Amino acid sequence: MFTELKKIVMPIGVSGDESGVSAVIAAEIAPYVDKVYNDALGNLIAFKKGKGKKPKKLMFAAHMDEIGFMASFIDEKGFIRVSRLGGINYTAAAFTEVIFKNGTKGVLVPEARITQRDYRPENYYVDIGAKSRKDAMRRVKIGDTCHVAPNLFKLSGSRVAGRPIDDRIGCMMLVEAAKAVKEYENDTYFVFTVQEEVGVRGAKTSAFSITPDYAVAVDIGGAGDMPSCAPLAVNLGDGIAIKLKDAMVICNPVMVGMMKEIAADRGVPYQLEILEGGGTDTCMLQQAAGGCIAGALSVPTRYGHSAVEVIDMNDVAGGIRILAGLCETKLN
Repeated sequence: MFTELKKIVMPIGVSGDESGVSAVIAAEIAPYVDKVYNDALGNLIAFKKGKGKKPKKLMFAAHMDEIGFMASFIDEKGFIRVSRLGGINYTAAAFTEVIFKNGTKGVLVPEARITQRDYRPENYYVDIGAKSRKDAMRRVKIGDTCHVAPNLFKLSGSRVAGRPIDDRIGCMMLVEAAKAVKEYENDTYFVFTVQEEVGVRGAKTSAFSITPDYAVAVDIGGAGDMPSCAPLAVNLGDGIAIKLKDAMVICNPVMVGMMKEIAADRGVPYQLEILEGGGTDTCMLQQAAGGCIAGALSVPTRYGHSAVEVIDMNDVAGGIRILAGLCETKLN
């Protein structure tokens, strides 16, 4: 799974500019489904026809986009100001390598005059080594996007670290679930959504188009096993987390119950996640059109939205087995 995840982690895919990662995922999942296409907003949708007599529509969603930046101003000396795309942790982003879509590299740094207390968007710029505005504009134009340099590496045991694990790990899980299903009971849609980090936009349009009967979002979640962290009953390595609620959704108890039952039947360890803040594509899946029975799986993650997000691949493997189980279950 590490090799498969690395394929999906490396392409640039900041919010609103996900075509690079979309192409990689499309090639990976195409052999295992009936149809792959992009909608008008850019969501990548892979469809597999179910063999049940009266198949229900089952939708999975994982977002392709990552947090990043867009060039907004280039000064006389060639330093580039950037507009943020998504929820940037500016302390974590300070002094990191960034890469523009055309391959131009730079460093994201705060102004020398400020302290860490003033790490705000307006105090950051990108240095690409240019000598002037004219020099910089040969390589970077206003509107060009960049992201913190991607990376993925192994830690001890089954732990891995890097970025953007959020939410390329969810995308990989959908691809691996499509590979693992023995026989589809339901008409199943694997949807790799766009612009989640800037307002769960892709999930909204795709769910309104598909109008699923059942839906599950897959994303990273929090972890409560770090020094001095807020209380959270989720630990790395203790199993995939079945979401109960966050700040944007209360998951349908029917879906929660089904996932718990599949986990028990297949010997998959799981945890229950309750988050006081944040949200995922789940909220839009639940509200689309006339609504649907929606839930979510969360991969326990440390240091989200940083360059060193950490997960346990055993948790991931269990989540894939639950997703495959849903595809094989007759839904009423």
